[in-house]
Amino acid sequence: MGHTLIEKIIMRNTGMESVTPGNIVDVNVDRVMIHDIFIPFVKDKFEEMGFKKLWDEDKVVLIYDHLVPTSAVEDVRHFKIGDEFVKKYGVKHFHKADGICHQLMPQMGYAKPGNIVFGTDSHTTTYGCVGCFSSGVGYTEMAAILGTGQMWVRVPETIKIVINGQLPANVMSKDIILRIIGDLRSDGATYKVLEFSGSTVDAMSVSSRMTMSNMAIEAGAKAALFAPDEKTCEYSKVEMKDVEWLKADADATYCHVMEYDAKDFVPSVACPSQVDNIKAVNEVEGTKLDQVFIGSCTNGRLEDIKVTADILRGKKVAPYVKLIVTPASRSIYKEAVDAGYIKDLVSAGAIVTQPGCGLCCGRACGILTDGERVLATNNRNFLGRMGTSKVEIFLGSPATAAASAITGEITVPGEVKLQ
Repeated sequence: MGHTLIEKIIMRNTGMESVTPGNIVDVNVDRVMIHDIFIPFVKDKFEEMGFKKLWDEDKVVLIYDHLVPTSAVEDVRHFKIGDEFVKKYGVKHFHKADGICHQLMPQMGYAKPGNIVFGTDSHTTTYGCVGCFSSGVGYTEMAAILGTGQMWVRVPETIKIVINGQLPANVMSKDIILRIIGDLRSDGATYKVLEFSGSTVDAMSVSSRMTMSNMAIEAGAKAALFAPDEKTCEYSKVEMKDVEWLKADADATYCHVMEYDAKDFVPSVACPSQVDNIKAVNEVEGTKLDQVFIGSCTNGRLEDIKVTADILRGKKVAPYVKLIVTPASRSIYKEAVDAGYIKDLVSAGAIVTQPGCGLCCGRACGILTDGERVLATNNRNFLGRMGTSKVEIFLGSPATAAASAITGEITVPGEVKLQ
């Protein structure tokens, strides 16, 4: 019997000849990520468990991103505890303001094809874009990993998602994953893996795949995986011969197979206040907006900023609408400056912020209040996520968001006319 991608990774990691869904196995962790929100709790639990040192100082990454810049006095305590943890235990990889954790982990090569990585954030599934089994854990599990280098895993079932054909104009990978979440619903992939394949997926950039693996958790997925290809190898700086083993077998067993024709995808949005409340953009077109947000670990990459700049170039953001753009990392910000995209955005009236989680997690840089409505490119639109519980949050692609910023209302990308 053949094996899925997740089974291949677990087998190689453990040395087991075969695994099947439901098996409980102990895996050897290749890397962990802790962010600023959780470091105080991880530290306390780690020391409460009696550990005196990290299992491997080189395999621990601490990233400040959710609280950068601080927006409450209490935030400073997290930084002080994090700084002390780094010094006391010799953490080798520490990023204070270099970008969002889920961007930095694959970008910096901390998460590579075939690795097993755990992080203190649910969107750790993002690293599946390069064929890495990555998943979020709580601070107790993280503390145990820090001391032992191991974690138990129940081998998940896999849902195979096959997408073939060429996407229509103005349809992005964000539109694809929104449609899939709408079809699965928010619990349709609970503790399962989404395994993506097909000619449409093959044609995608690593950044586009990142958007999809990032949002897989919104359907409850334990992980989301793309088999490595030449683009993956270039991005992750690995040789194809070293990752050729990481592909699903033709006779692998799946609990469910979903097949899509790319031409059937349309610009889509998640409507308030659930990520699986999906509608085509043209169904809600004309909905007035107070703010547009383009960024986050879901859609803050260079290709997202390029799409935004291409749409906004020579135009202006609608009166009384705030457009906030947040690059996902410092290096992406610099690339966008060098390419002239930031100049285009600023000329159009956008507010460009430092890299960080900011508005997505309801912290700095643009929270809203009762009765306001925002179209955003991040991954969650729950009540209270970006301000008060009476803020309406729509989620869409950078193309949809950029077009809507110009008109001041939800707009199908491609239908924006010069002002």
